[in-house]
Amino acid sequence: MIKTLSSMYPFWACLIAIITAQLAKPIFVYLKRREWDWSEVFASGGYPSSHTAGVAALSLAVGLQEQFSSTIFAVSLAFALIVTYDAANVRYYAGRNIQITQQLIKDIQVLTEMKLEDPIYLTKVKEVLGHKWIEVIGGIFHGVIVAGVIYFLGVSLI
Repeated sequence: MIKTLSSMYPFWACLIAIITAQLAKPIFVYLKRREWDWSEVFASGGYPSSHTAGVAALSLAVGLQEQFSSTIFAVSLAFALIVTYDAANVRYYAGRNIQITQQLIKDIQVLTEMKLEDPIYLTKVKEVLGHKWIEVIGGIFHGVIVAGVIYFLGVSLI
C-alpha cells in the first residue's frame, strides 16, 4: 500500500499544487488589499487558480514520469486544456452572469418601486466562480513549479 502511494507522483503533485495554491490565495489578497482574509483558502476564483495549478502539475508530472510521447500524457494534457478553458471562460462568465442578474433584480425593484419577495430573489449566490486569465496563468506557473520541484527533489520524498 505504501509503495503504491509513493509511486503516484502525478497524483501527489496535483494534490500538493491544489492545496498550496489555495493556501497562497490569502497571501495575494493581503498584498492587494493589505488585510488578511483567511476565507480565501476555501474560495473558488482568485489568484492563483488552484484548478489550473492542479491540472498543470498533473500534466507535467505525467509527462516526466511516463514520457511526453505517451498516450496518458496526451490525455492529461487534453484534460488540462479543458479545465483551463473552463476556469477562464465558462466559469468566469457564469459569475459575470450572476452579477448582471443581481443588478437587474435591484434595478427592477428601484424602477418599479416593487419589492420582489420570492425567496429565489433573496438567495445568496457566489459571484466569483471563475478566473481572469492572469489568475489562470498564475495557476499554470504554480502547478509547473510544484511538479518540477517535487520531481527534481526526488519523487521518493513523497
